[in-house]
Amino acid sequence: MKKEHIKLNKEDREKLEEITSKGKHRARVYKRAQGLIEMGKGKTLQEVSEMLGVSYVTISNWKDKYKSEGLEFLQDKKRPGRPPEIDGMQRAKITALACSQAPLGHARWDLRMLAEKVVELGYCEEISHTHVRNILKKTS
Repeated sequence: MKKEHIKLNKEDREKLEEITSKGKHRARVYKRAQGLIEMGKGKTLQEVSEMLGVSYVTISNWKDKYKSEGLEFLQDKKRPGRPPEIDGMQRAKITALACSQAPLGHARWDLRMLAEKVVELGYCEEISHTHVRNILKKTS
């Protein structure tokens, strides 16, 4: 007798079948849905992990997350990430400065001069010349 790891209700099973039958979801979502379906059929965690090519621990985590969150766990959650240091207004000021007249004695701005001037004018506390390059690269 196989162990029933999860018990899928009718609505969840239909939703999972819909996800696996249509090709409009990410591969991660598809694999998670497929794993739940197989666990709902009574397959062991080891069998499901071998079938999907993921680790036993991953399958076990999916099972636990399904029990605690339901089908919400199928979608990836937003990750916090590092907040942007330079906002759109600062980027616009840097771009405008690059388009302005170069300082006396120079035919045009170079990236290091721009970076120094941006800090001098107080647009931001610090910026590297490579960051200035990336900002200017994104403008047309």
